[in-house]
Amino acid sequence: MTNEIERKFLVRESVVPEAKQCIRMKQAYLCIDVERTVRVRIAGDIAFLTIKGKNKGISRKEYEYPIPLEDALELMNLAVTDPVEKIRKIIYENGKKWEVDFFEGKNKGLVTAEVELSLEDEDVIIPGWVGKEISEDVKYRNSMLSKRPYSHWK
Repeated sequence: MTNEIERKFLVRESVVPEAKQCIRMKQAYLCIDVERTVRVRIAGDIAFLTIKGKNKGISRKEYEYPIPLEDALELMNLAVTDPVEKIRKIIYENGKKWEVDFFEGKNKGLVTAEVELSLEDEDVIIPGWVGKEISEDVKYRNSMLSKRPYSHWK
């Protein structure tokens, strides 16, 4: 078990620097409620089962386990909502690893960036290509995007 601490932001897409790595992801939710989410994710050719606890500010408990790709494909059929698809670009800037998600499908047009922290009050230098902070805005959580996609917001 780990304690996930992350901040999330909107991105000024036109000025995102070159990525060190790009990963196509598809994830589906087996459970979404106030106390927990259970997700299956396929990232490239590897898969994970992830359980996340209730958010407390920008922190929450996270349990993540690698699973066989075949199991992940079967588990996706048990999803309670539509899957979320995105391309994740990994960018290193100011000593931090930034995960920039370019959403596809029903969430196309949304671009977000996350940075994981060791402490909730850790200082982070925000790059110029990063926009408004959305860390505690629940509508931007991937689990919520699977229920109410970005394309339905307008």
